[in-house]
Amino acid sequence: MRLVNIFRLRLRSLIFRRRVEQELAEEFQYHLEREIQANIALGMPAEDARRLALTSLEGLEQRKEECRDVRALNLIENTMQDLRYAIRSLARNPGFGLLIVTVMALGIGANTAVFSVVDAVLLKPLAYPEPDRMVALSSALNRGDKSKLVTLPDFQDWHDQSSAFRAMACYRSSQSPVMAGTDTEYVRVARVSAEFFQVLEMRPAIGRLFSAEEQRSGDSATALIGYTYWRSHFGGDPGVLGKTIRVSGDSLAIIGVLPPGFHFPDDTDVWIPLDPVDRTLQRTSFAFLAIARLKPNMSIQQAQGQLKSVATRLERQFPDSNKGRTVEVTGMLDEMVGGVRLTLYLIFGAVGMVLLIACANVATLLLSKATARSREIAIRAAVGAGRGRIVRQLIVENLLLAFIAGAAGLIVATGGTHALIALAPADVPRLAEAAADRRVLLFTCGVSLVSSLLFGLVPALYASRVALNEGLKQGGSRAVVGGRADWLRGGLVTVEVALAVVLLAGAGLLLKSFAALHNVALGFRPQSVLLMKASLPVSGPDGDIRARIFFRQLLSSISSLPGVSAAGATMGPPGHVESAGSYWIDHLPQPTVFQGQNAVFSVVTPGTFQALGIPLKRGRDFRWADSASAPFTAVINETLAREQFPNQDPIGRTIFAGFDSFDPMRIVGIVGDVRQWGPARKPDPEIYMPYEQHPGAGSALSVVVRTSGPPEALSGTLRRMVHDASANVPVKFTTMEASLNEDVAAPRFRSFLLALLAALSLGLAIAGVYGVTAYAVSQRSNEIGLRMALGATRGNVVRLVIKQGLGVAAVGMTVGIACSLAAASLMRSLLFEVQPSDPMTFLGVAVLLGLVVLTAGYVPARRASRLDPLSTLRQD
Repeated sequence: MRLVNIFRLRLRSLIFRRRVEQELAEEFQYHLEREIQANIALGMPAEDARRLALTSLEGLEQRKEECRDVRALNLIENTMQDLRYAIRSLARNPGFGLLIVTVMALGIGANTAVFSVVDAVLLKPLAYPEPDRMVALSSALNRGDKSKLVTLPDFQDWHDQSSAFRAMACYRSSQSPVMAGTDTEYVRVARVSAEFFQVLEMRPAIGRLFSAEEQRSGDSATALIGYTYWRSHFGGDPGVLGKTIRVSGDSLAIIGVLPPGFHFPDDTDVWIPLDPVDRTLQRTSFAFLAIARLKPNMSIQQAQGQLKSVATRLERQFPDSNKGRTVEVTGMLDEMVGGVRLTLYLIFGAVGMVLLIACANVATLLLSKATARSREIAIRAAVGAGRGRIVRQLIVENLLLAFIAGAAGLIVATGGTHALIALAPADVPRLAEAAADRRVLLFTCGVSLVSSLLFGLVPALYASRVALNEGLKQGGSRAVVGGRADWLRGGLVTVEVALAVVLLAGAGLLLKSFAALHNVALGFRPQSVLLMKASLPVSGPDGDIRARIFFRQLLSSISSLPGVSAAGATMGPPGHVESAGSYWIDHLPQPTVFQGQNAVFSVVTPGTFQALGIPLKRGRDFRWADSASAPFTAVINETLAREQFPNQDPIGRTIFAGFDSFDPMRIVGIVGDVRQWGPARKPDPEIYMPYEQHPGAGSALSVVVRTSGPPEALSGTLRRMVHDASANVPVKFTTMEASLNEDVAAPRFRSFLLALLAALSLGLAIAGVYGVTAYAVSQRSNEIGLRMALGATRGNVVRLVIKQGLGVAAVGMTVGIACSLAAASLMRSLLFEVQPSDPMTFLGVAVLLGLVVLTAGYVPARRASRLDPLSTLRQD
């Protein structure tokens, strides 16, 4: 109750200040009058009675001040005075304020922009009910290898033999041809199992979900569409239920529209049940992703224990396919962001270092400003201002600058966030949710407050220690620059240089890694290759035959075009593996689900090797005669030949693959290795199979065309050619080089950003070195003049000044390299063919920093060498 009364009193004193002041004056006047009347009653003259009354009160105004202090009015009033003075001071010297605001706005803006992305991707919970209970299930081997993909039979056993989950589901998604109306286009379609929407606890905005019968049969001809797709393709028509769309040639009735913002997985627009073909896949077919929702009071560790027991039973029951195979349970958010977590935290740490460098830079500027204000501070101290009062004044000025910089930084962050979203790889999850929301605004305010304390508190404390006698002299500006202040200024610049070295070393390692990744031998020639994805919407028992005829005729027509040197088609172009699994040499063990060695499976048409520039090492290429009625053939890569046929001739040997059949295939050729998983991974064993013999590849192929001119120029011709052959075939064009750029999007993104931040930090650090050197020259002008008067040459003066700057930089460089070696080990997983302690990178950083420090120190050194000795010696 007492605290409430105190709060009410202080609030009333603040809001009704004039009334409270009047009441205070009337109260003291009342006590004064009573004291005067009491003295007069004792026989004193009125004048003496008044003098004695005032004396007894020990100063009327002092007593009023004590009452104001009790009500905390003085603190508020003084703070407002400090704020008004800070505004006037900033208006008198706008250039200095603009410099500080600009430096801090860059640091705060960069931190806010990156935080908005980190918050959206890593920190915000998933937009589902109880997201912490959602998990992802992955296949794993006892030796530590992990695959996000699972087999449908394994998943079904996990579902039936565990009790830790409220719901479990598997799914897979792909770009498929979808016709809504008269146009066919590529749309992301997800095939989902029965409990998919139970795991996500998602209800449709319109209509209903799949029924149990529709999920079991797999051929119910129904579909769910996304809210965005409903608005864009059906105009938001509430009567959409019952209308049909065609997905890969199948006519499906729309039974529901899912809520706005729901696109799981992978920006999906159409959801359909698993089809019958999916349900026939073997335990060697890793083709699905799996998710589940934990039951209440069930932890991830308990669920992991249950599924591990199930996996152990499956290993005993199916030793040929499940030997050494287990299952891993991971939080859904952790599974989604695992691939980008380290990159985002690396960038977040880098912008944090930039902010620290900016704070150190501003602190050196404020120390210099405190020098210029030493006389003002000394006068304040002389007239009674305590050290705390002076510090508070300076802190208020710093807070004003910080929050102006925070507001400017928020503007910088808005543009920076848009730039980050544009530059980031397309597969970063939830990136589109990054925005300047309430959490980001709170972060900006917090960063502004903390940064104001970082760059303002220490200079304010040093400035408040001014020596009065020295400060009131004309030359008293040096009262705050000697001793510990000089040491502090040099220490701040040392910190700037050390942090800049850490960022430069990290950027150097990533850039060298990216260069190695960019220059690695891919095994094919991506230049001048046009990539066209085409899907023939076919259905029915003869759909595969019609698809093969369509692509054979299309490739024949393309090959005859002027400027086309070769044309082919593949199930998945290099960098986009569509299938992988086990294979066996010469004989197929029993049962046929035996787990053999793993290889990449690629289905291609004749002409594909020539179009991609994959060299044929031995044997022959595929021919159109390698049809479904001919003996099955295969071409292997050099890695498989080297591993399975050391010092032998593979041509003519038999190989089996668990792709779409276990029919024996005769090896007819060997081609060079291709980095099918992307530039960062060494080639795996690979088996190429002719498209005519493997209709399981489906009706969607990527056509590759090698041209003699710019490949983009051919896209219009190919589009017309496909449309003339079949008006319902959607096509999508890119180049092979553009496709490969997607594979290096993540390393390019982090390399570019860290290099940009390193360049910014280098500029700030050099500005710090320049500022300290220039200031030292101004303070040592008398000494330099005396040296020159005694015979020192200009070269001696230049070396003297540069030596001081190099000394500060050398200490920072030493500390920075030591910290860089420790920090670089955390980046090991992000580097390609580069060691974290790469000596050339660190040598390059040292040389670069040394050169720019010399340049930064030479300007003030040259100015110092041109001082007139007589003029400087006349100064006090």
